[in-house]
Amino acid sequence: MILMEQMPIEKAPLKIVDLEKPTPSTDEVLLKVKCCGVCRTDLHIVEGELKAVKLPVIIGHQVIGEVVDVGSEENTHLIGRIFGVPWLYWSCGKCKYCVNGYENLCQNALFTGYSVDGGYAEYMKAKVNYIHEIPGNMDPIQAAPLLCGGAIGYRAFKMAKVGGGDKLGLFGFGSSAHMIIQVANSIGVETYVFTRAKSSQELAISLGAKWAGDPREHITTPLDAAIVFAPAGWVAVEALKKLDRGGRLILAGIYMTPIERLEYNDLWLEREIKSVANVTRNDVKEFLNIASKINLKTKVTVYPLSEANEALKSLKHGEHSGSIVLKVTGNQV
Repeated sequence: MILMEQMPIEKAPLKIVDLEKPTPSTDEVLLKVKCCGVCRTDLHIVEGELKAVKLPVIIGHQVIGEVVDVGSEENTHLIGRIFGVPWLYWSCGKCKYCVNGYENLCQNALFTGYSVDGGYAEYMKAKVNYIHEIPGNMDPIQAAPLLCGGAIGYRAFKMAKVGGGDKLGLFGFGSSAHMIIQVANSIGVETYVFTRAKSSQELAISLGAKWAGDPREHITTPLDAAIVFAPAGWVAVEALKKLDRGGRLILAGIYMTPIERLEYNDLWLEREIKSVANVTRNDVKEFLNIASKINLKTKVTVYPLSEANEALKSLKHGEHSGSIVLKVTGNQV
């Protein structure tokens, strides 16, 4: 399913095409894709909210597949094993960000399904040092959303610096938040969920939220930290208003509408605002390990690859709670 031109998802911009199977270079593997998670970033790319860096492009960056070919004999031991490919496709390893542990900020980085072809396809290439083996106790469909929604949420959760007894607000309750609430619960953090969708409020309560309601609702409990997953600037303002003194506001999206009328009094008293940009390989590794240990469960709606446009449209209009995953079928090695 390839994107030729950025346009509203309602116009079905992803087209089915037949391409030659990719051939891996010496530092690459070839994956037979089992499934690919659908991320809001995919929607931002399709609709042009993120400027295109490669067209045509095969989008998708929560990819799980089986290694079926390698570009170097020294990697033949990987054949037949199941790996995931996240948003960070490659980083230079030489710039000041990479050498200081911030490869997510690498100015030369390549991103899966954005600057290189991704996982809305039967096969894709990936850099051998940037893939992640999926724990054996995880079903690929369940695991796909962990690679971006989960990993980004986990990086944001670490930035929030909350522990047992602290109060954390989650603003927007889609793929990322419904996973991170389970991580928060596992260490005794009290979670408060802010979302307009009644189905998402109900899911939040079922997953252990202490409270769930509309982002504009007033709560009497000040929050120690808040993570905003919704790509709406007004939600960030509402989150800031609900922070306690010294509270931390983490903006977890790659895109957000303008943040308007930010009052200094809402920021005063040493409240902080920090954004999340991409993830490191270590973020993904840590989160996969945590998810395996706490037996994290994702609520998944599955579409076939051929219905990728419909899947993205349903994401845009909030038709499903939890995560959406494309199942790739009909593969032949």
